[in-house]
Amino acid sequence: MITISPNRTPTARRGSSILVRMRNRCKTTVATMWRAALLGAATLGCGVAAHAQDSFSVVIDKGADRIRIAVADFKQQTPSPASASYKRAFDATLYADLGAAGIFDLVSKSVIPQVTPGFPVEINLNAWASPPTGAAMVAFGNLSVQNDRLVVNGFLDDAKNPQYPQIFAKQYNEQANEDAARQIAHRFADEIIARLGGGVTGIAETKIYYVRILGANKEIWEMDYDGANQHAITKLGATSLSPRISPDNSRLAFSTLDPRFGFQIKMYSLLLNRLVTFPASGGANISPAWAPSGNQLAFSSSRTGQSEIWVSDPEGRIAHKLTSFGLGSSPTWNPKTGAQIAFISGRTSLPQLYIMDSDGSGVQRMTDGGYATSPSWSPNGQFLTFAWNRKYGPGAPGGQDIYVMEITTKRWIQLTHDIGRCDFPSWSPDGRHIVFANDPDGRADHTRIMSMLADGTEKHALTGSGADMPNWSWK
Repeated sequence: MITISPNRTPTARRGSSILVRMRNRCKTTVATMWRAALLGAATLGCGVAAHAQDSFSVVIDKGADRIRIAVADFKQQTPSPASASYKRAFDATLYADLGAAGIFDLVSKSVIPQVTPGFPVEINLNAWASPPTGAAMVAFGNLSVQNDRLVVNGFLDDAKNPQYPQIFAKQYNEQANEDAARQIAHRFADEIIARLGGGVTGIAETKIYYVRILGANKEIWEMDYDGANQHAITKLGATSLSPRISPDNSRLAFSTLDPRFGFQIKMYSLLLNRLVTFPASGGANISPAWAPSGNQLAFSSSRTGQSEIWVSDPEGRIAHKLTSFGLGSSPTWNPKTGAQIAFISGRTSLPQLYIMDSDGSGVQRMTDGGYATSPSWSPNGQFLTFAWNRKYGPGAPGGQDIYVMEITTKRWIQLTHDIGRCDFPSWSPDGRHIVFANDPDGRADHTRIMSMLADGTEKHALTGSGADMPNWSWK
C-alpha cells in the first residue's frame, strides 16, 4: 500500500516476499506468481528443470498495489506549429512511458476531465479523484518555446491529499526540437517512477544496443528503450555481433569478423565516437560481457584451441582463461555481486546453461536437457533469462523460447509461446522488462526485436525486420 506523507514524499514497502511451501496441489498459477515477483518478489514457483516436479503453493505478500495515475495533456504556452509538434511528441511519450512501466494503473484519456491544467492553481483535484477518472495521482504541466529553448514545467500531485497535494515539481530546459521533447518526457516519467515505484528507478532514459542486418553486413545500432530514435553506431562494412554496453555507458564491446584474424573483440568509445584499441589474438573471440565494476570483460576465445571463457581488463592487455572444458560461450556476470558468471557450454554434448564463480571455480549445471543459449542475469542477481529449446533433437516438435530460471532452486517458467524462434534475451535495469530477438517465420532477415514484461505479458515489437541480438543498457 502506498501513501503520501505530509512531507510530500510517497512511502511504500520496497519489496514483496514469497513463501514457497510444499503442498499436495498447486494453488497459485504461474502467471499470477510471476506477476507478483515482477512487483519486487524474490522467488518464482511452478516449474523446475526438465525432470518431474513436486506440487507446491505460494503465499504472496504483494506489497504495494498498482497506483492509479492520470496524465493530462500539457498546456501549450507559446502558440506556434513547432511548439504544437513538440507538445504532441511530449504528451504521447509521457503517456506511453508511464503505461509501459508495469507499476501503474494508467487512466484512459477518454475518461479524464476535458481540461488542460498548466499550473497547480489551475487543477481541480477533486474532479480528477472522482469517478470515472478515480485517479490517485495526476501528472500535468506546461510547455513553451523561449529563444529556441524548449521549457517544460512538470508537476505530480496527489489527488487524494488536498492539503498537501504536490509530490514534486520539475523544470526542464533543452534546445528546442522534437527529440528533446521526447527526452524530457522520458526524464519526467523516470522522476515519477522513482517517486512512486517503491525505490526502483525507471527505464525511460535507457538505451538498447543491437545488430542491424544490412544486406551482407551487420552493424551495431542504438535505439531508445521504446524503439524510437534508431540509428547506427558502427559503419564498418563487416559482420559485427553481440554488442555489450559498459556499466557507465561509455564503451561498447562487440565482436567483428576481421578478414585477417577471424572474429575479434572490438571496443567502441561512445565519448569519442570511434573505435579504440583492443588487441587481436588468435582463434575466434566472441560474445563479450562486462563485469558490473566495469573493470573486467569476459568473452569466449579459442586462442588456445577449443573455445573457453576468458577474462581480461577492458583494454584487453591482461587476459586469463577461466574454463578448461571446451565449447564455452555467451558469458554474463551477476550484476548484483560480480561474483558469478553464467555461460553456455557444450561439454556434455548439446549446449547447456552453467554458472560458476568469477574465478572459474564452483561450476554448476543449471539445465538438464534440450538446447540452451544466450543467458542474461537479472539486476537483482536472483534469476537468469535464456533461450531454450527443451525438446531439441531429430523429429522433436520443440521450439526455441525465452525462459526465466530462479538460481537457487533451478525452477523455471516459459515466457514465450508459439511466436517463432526467440533468442538473445536481455534484462532491463529495473528488472521489470525483458527484450529479445524474435524470428517469426524462420527467415533470419525477418528477425525483429521485441519487448515484454518479465512475466511474459505485454509483448510488442520495437523494430521491424532486420534487427537482432539486443542488449539493454545498465542505466
